[in-house]
Amino acid sequence: MNILALDTSMGACSAAVLRTAEGARRLDAFQVEMQRGHAEALMPLVDKALTTAGITAQDLDIVAATVGPGSFTGVRIAIAAARGLALVTHAKLYGMDSLTVMARAALMDRLAPAGPFAVVVDARRGMLYLGIYDAHGGKIEGPLLTAPDEAATLLPPELRLAVGSGAQILADATGARLEPALPTLQPSAEALAEIALESGETTAMLRPLYLRPPDAKPPAQPVERR
Repeated sequence: MNILALDTSMGACSAAVLRTAEGARRLDAFQVEMQRGHAEALMPLVDKALTTAGITAQDLDIVAATVGPGSFTGVRIAIAAARGLALVTHAKLYGMDSLTVMARAALMDRLAPAGPFAVVVDARRGMLYLGIYDAHGGKIEGPLLTAPDEAATLLPPELRLAVGSGAQILADATGARLEPALPTLQPSAEALAEIALESGETTAMLRPLYLRPPDAKPPAQPVERR
């Protein structure tokens, strides 16, 4: 099984190739933190991951991408790249939300929660992206777009840990009940590849997961005067 995973949804751009055969596995992953420029950075990372793994795009069985939430432009970049690669290689598609990928990335970063934990991303304008996970990264709830005070009411009473750029905001909203950690945590293609392998599922189409309307709006139609 050869899996290519892509993420451009938030503040990083990453590509990873996970290979499994006859009980052996190999993972080659590359990630660059950036706020802009994902479109230009992604395909060179893909080429680097494939070359390092010793395969070509035609060897791929699955192309996976994070589908959001995240930046509108960023989410579309990885999805478009995954669709295009799948089209020319006949690989199957897999998608997963960004917060679930972040939960797995946190656990791969040696986070060891004693119980459920929250993944929280600062969505700006006083809002948060929120996901709630069990100690093994299994999804309990989310992803949601919510205000901090509302998010605090959604947490299980035993939840004591939050990770991500919005973790401190949520901790403040709970009266410091939570311990914030990993404020620079990003989704990663490495974590996505692991999730895709374990899932064993594929999808016919990848669609962006947008939890808020876009900032850009079509111009108003001019009023015709008679």
